Order: sequence, then structure tokens, then C-alpha cells
Amino acid sequence: MSSSSYGRPLTLTLWYAALFVAASIVLVLITYALTAASLATRDQQIINASLGEYASVYARGGLSELAATVRAEQRTAPERLFVRVVSRGAEAIVLSDSEGWDTTHLETASARLADGTLVQVGKSTDARQDILARLRATLGLITVSIVVLALTGGWLATQSALQPVRRLTDTVRRVIATGKTDERVQVGPSDDALHELSRLFNTMLDKIEGLVTSMRGALDNVAHDLRTPLTRLRGTAELALAGTADPDRYRDALADCVEESDRVLLMLNTLMDISEAESGAMPLSREMVAVDGLLERNGTLYGDVADAKHLRFVVHKAPGLSVTGDRVRLEQVIANLIDNAIKYTPSGGAVDVSAHRDNDAVSILVSDTGIGIPPEDLPHIWERLYRGDTSRSERGLGLGLSLVRAIVEAHGGTVTARSHAGQGTTFEVRL
Repeated sequence: MSSSSYGRPLTLTLWYAALFVAASIVLVLITYALTAASLATRDQQIINASLGEYASVYARGGLSELAATVRAEQRTAPERLFVRVVSRGAEAIVLSDSEGWDTTHLETASARLADGTLVQVGKSTDARQDILARLRATLGLITVSIVVLALTGGWLATQSALQPVRRLTDTVRRVIATGKTDERVQVGPSDDALHELSRLFNTMLDKIEGLVTSMRGALDNVAHDLRTPLTRLRGTAELALAGTADPDRYRDALADCVEESDRVLLMLNTLMDISEAESGAMPLSREMVAVDGLLERNGTLYGDVADAKHLRFVVHKAPGLSVTGDRVRLEQVIANLIDNAIKYTPSGGAVDVSAHRDNDAVSILVSDTGIGIPPEDLPHIWERLYRGDTSRSERGLGLGLSLVRAIVEAHGGTVTARSHAGQGTTFEVRL
């Protein structure tokens, strides 16, 4: 993988880590500010409470009682307070132990009594600053740990998240380099967007592989089956050219060539239709189609053919039944099935066409009393260009049933065949 491929995940990781670190630093700063404000509020509450108490003592017992109270509290209180009294004559008297106060930062509060005396109380901020210093050290260590964890965790998370993209990229690269469509992306059990993209890509490769396989099979079938008509074309032309000049013979030869050409074109068009239908590329103009109309039109089309062969041809009404599909293609399906039924039913037999509702689907049945299909041929009748021994006496391409199945499955339906040799066949199209 190129260095640029690594650079993109690294850049993404750094962005995620920077956002996470920035959010963490904001939280750390907020924590520090709230802690500092809480400690300052606590100190101010202690100062105000002590100031109120000392002012009450002074008002009640004078300077001597205040001094005794301060000395007693200095001996027992966990934190020393600075206490000073300033008389009306601006004389300042420090009642607390003065040792060490000159090097200490004090936070003070004052209260003036009724006689004009000013009582001042101060509290050292050293303890608070010491707590905040330790808090800053702790929060700094936490911040550094967050940065390291964010970079490491972000890198690992990004690598894990981009793993499906790497697998997809590697698969695409192999498909492009080798041209093989059998490559697939390994997909994990997760249902996130990247794994869904990988599954969709595999589905696309399945479609492409099916299309390529279908095209390859169609080309193989065409190459194999075109030999006979092309050989006949060449033979007809050679015989016409080898004989004496005779316009009638040339005309007959050209007519044979035109017939064989039509047969070849029909084969090619049918094979292309089958390949398009099987690969999902066949364009279908879907609409609501009345089944009764489909049966009636085909009944009219093949009625004369059945009469000419002395067959009892019955098309049952199917009022109220409809399916969603391409009208032209569905008519093609029914026409192929009726044509086969008439073709392989001897004179005096019967062909029956009907339709009925089957739960949430519609079933169309084409039954005959013809020669039937041998059990060994029944599994192969849907294959392209397959013709069983019993059907070789009739002219055909061997593509009709392949086209029927391809069109029906393109509509999301199914087609099945039930047959007994010598007793007839029933085809069922379920849409």
C-alpha cells in the first residue's frame, strides 16, 4: 500500500484525536476553574463567619475578651487567622500571633462597629494555592495521558474502521489487474455502512460474473449451432454456382439462403433475449396486464393452426385476474407454450389453456395430450439448444423453453413442467 494510503488514515486519526483532546482540555479547565472558585468561596465563608463572631465578642466584652478569644482559637483551630483591631484613633492592635504573616498572602474582610472600631480578619491563601498546585499537576498528567490514549486509540479505531475499505480496494485492484470477476470482498458480521458497501459490491460482482458467463455461454452456443445453417448456406450457394446457368435454380437457391438467414437471425435474436433476461438486463415495461386478454389474443392467433391440425383447442376465460409485467413478453411466453403444445400433439388430440388464482399469485396452465417428454429429457428441456429425440422430427431451434423460463424468472415468477411420455404435458407459469 502506498504512503498516501497510510497518510489519509493518519490525517483522519489526527483530526479525531485533536477534537477529543480539545474537548478533554476544555473539561480539565472547567474542572480546575470550578475547584478554584469552590476553594475561594470556602475561604471567604470562613473569614466572614469569624469576622461576625469576633465583632460580637468585641461588642460584648471589649478588647480584652476579643484577645482572649483569638488566643484560644489560635491554639485549637486547624487554620490560623490574622486578626487586627483599629481604634477610632487609628491605633492598630494585632491580636493574633504575628509570626510568618509578613511573607504570606492574605485574603481579608473588615467590619466597623458602632463605636467606630474596625475589626479586620485575614486568612492565608497558601493552603489553597498548594491544593491548586497539586490539582494542576494531576490535571496536567491526566491531559498528557488523554493525548497519548487519544492518538493510540484513534489510530487503532481508524485502522479497524478502514479495514473494510482496504479489503474493498484490494479486491477492486485485483479485478482490474486480472480481469477475473470471481474475486469477492471478505465481509464481516457487522451491519455498518462500510460492510453494507462491501456486500453491495459483491452483489455487483455476482451480477457482472453472471452476465459474462451468460454471454460466454451464448457465444459458445451460437458458435456451435451456427455451423449447420452456415454449412447449408454455403452448400446451397456452391450447388447453384456449380451447375449450368439457370435463373429458376438460382432463384430457388437464393430463397433457401434467405430462409436459412432468417433462421440464423432468429436464433441470434432469441439467444440475445435469453441472455438479457437471465442477466437482468432485459428492459421490461411493467404494467397491470389482464390475464384474460393475454389468453384470448393467443387463442385467436393459434386457433386456425389448431383447426388445421384437427386439434380440440380450448382457451378458458379468466375474468378478474391480472399480473404486473411486460405485456409483450408475457404474450411471448404463452405463445411459445401454446406453439409447443400444438406442435407436439398429434391430430385428434387436445390443447387446453387456463388460468386461476393461487393464493397471492396467478397460475397459467397450458396442457396437451401430445407425445409427452421422456423422464430422462425432462430436466434438460430448459437448456439452450437442447432437443430430445422425440422432438427432432419437428422443426425448431431448441430455444423456446429457454426463452420462456428466462422471461418468467425476469418477472420474478416460476415455470414448471409435468409430463408422461405418450400421455401429454402440462406447463405451469406462476406469476
